[in-house]
Amino acid sequence: MRSTDEPSGTLPPDDPTGLQKFAVLLRGMNAEFNRIAHEFAHEQGLHLTDVQALIAIMDAGEGEDGAPMTPGRLREQLNLTSGAVTACLDRLERSGHVQRVRAPDDRRVVHLHYATAAKAVARGYFTPLARSTDAARRQFSEEELLVVVRFLEVMNHELAQLRR
Repeated sequence: MRSTDEPSGTLPPDDPTGLQKFAVLLRGMNAEFNRIAHEFAHEQGLHLTDVQALIAIMDAGEGEDGAPMTPGRLREQLNLTSGAVTACLDRLERSGHVQRVRAPDDRRVVHLHYATAAKAVARGYFTPLARSTDAARRQFSEEELLVVVRFLEVMNHELAQLRR
């Protein structure tokens, strides 16, 4: 992982908005998300990398450019070799989770799409997570949520900068 500047103004560990508190809470949330992803992967007979690929494919249309995911972009995003991406996509396609579709304007380009039936399976599995997220959101005002969203956007941007 690439290092950036040292954290500025680190606060005592008992500070409720200090760096230590953020680190503990973010690690805890990440651990819970990983646990849920592992359980889904196991239930579906997939690898955790396959679930990470599904998330990347699902979220691709939500990105800045709105472009569908391609195997090359997936390789870069997940930091995998082209062979590992091919094996992952083969598993996902065999299990009915993704479809490879050639771009109509350039048949050399392959777009990856999350299969409709697989989306329904994932939606059913992750409904409790959606309910929990909504229950947490309802505890905050619109103004507070805007701050949370801004923090998460900035945090994701900062994390993306750490990619090698």
